[in-house]
Amino acid sequence: MSLIPVYYNHRSLWARKVTTVASLIGIALVVFVFCTVLMLAHGVETTLTATGHPNNAMVLRKGAQAEIQSVVTREIKDILSAAPEVTSDGGGPLFSPELVVLLVLDRRDGEGGSNVAVRGVGARALAVHNQVKVAEGRMFEHGKGEVIVGRKLAARFVGTRLGETVKLGRREWKVVGVIEAGGSAFESEIWGDVEDLMPAFQRTMFSSVTARLKAGGFDTYKARALGDPRMDVDVMPEVQYYRDQSKGLALFVRILGLFVAIVFSLGAMIGAMITMYAQVAARVREVGTLRALGFQRRAVLAGFVIESLMLALVGGAAGIALASLMQLASFSTMNFASFSEVVFRFDLSGGIVLASLVFATLIGIFGGLAPAARAARLRIVDVIRA
Repeated sequence: MSLIPVYYNHRSLWARKVTTVASLIGIALVVFVFCTVLMLAHGVETTLTATGHPNNAMVLRKGAQAEIQSVVTREIKDILSAAPEVTSDGGGPLFSPELVVLLVLDRRDGEGGSNVAVRGVGARALAVHNQVKVAEGRMFEHGKGEVIVGRKLAARFVGTRLGETVKLGRREWKVVGVIEAGGSAFESEIWGDVEDLMPAFQRTMFSSVTARLKAGGFDTYKARALGDPRMDVDVMPEVQYYRDQSKGLALFVRILGLFVAIVFSLGAMIGAMITMYAQVAARVREVGTLRALGFQRRAVLAGFVIESLMLALVGGAAGIALASLMQLASFSTMNFASFSEVVFRFDLSGGIVLASLVFATLIGIFGGLAPAARAARLRIVDVIRA
């Protein structure tokens, strides 16, 4: 079967610019929505997964799904910090007992308040969480009522900029530093000394402990903790903990966003069908000429489907290009697992680009198949008489 030359399809589409451009815009907008939804879900996963370190282990109370649901006693903390699997350096074990509490802070834009995570950390916190860097100011000092604030959070809430004062629990705290953490969820938290924050929030136990382990030491460390009758805890890799934290929100975003994208895609398919039906109606004599020149019905069918695919892929590429600009923006939402506000970014990956192009291809195929079949069914005698 000889196919109709592709340049013929290209010239035919642009011979009718109004319908072609209208369909391109419709397809581009649908692919933009589809691509943006995937970028949003991927951004959620990337932000939370980047929060963990592959050599860190987290210990929470058995059955707790998040740090705010967990309690770890000082006795358990002391036992875990002395385990031989924990890495040490000149400053001692790389081990951080931590407290996580939520409180409501007012937004700078005046649109009410939102939950913010306050994390009390141990003296070795920056060594344990070594992706966290003090970008401005300095590290807090023990006993002085000082905190450091994530860069994403500092721009959004009252009292959280460098040099300002914020009320946490029963006292005021001075912001002495701003931290960056590679875009992770730590940039949406307030950090202070755990021993200072516990009495301020009337707490006597930690929420979790995080330890940097020696290479290959996780299984032994976990077995030691689970086998000790004095402890009722769960031990997991820090990366896994934050990956689990992202699942609920990412799934919600995907389901809601893909539902919207699928509904919109029906409109795009209809637009593509209208364009291709218009092409068939306007080119009845051309179809007859092609058939008279020896092109078979299958060639005519393939030619019109190719036109629809060209239309869809150009529109899809435009939609992806438009969606890529969303990487310059950030958004905040409530993390369902921690109930605190976290700032995320839209994150475009090669897989998302490929999925968006496949989505555009499906729109082109299903939108062009029916008009193409109609063109292929036209009889030479009928179209010549027309």
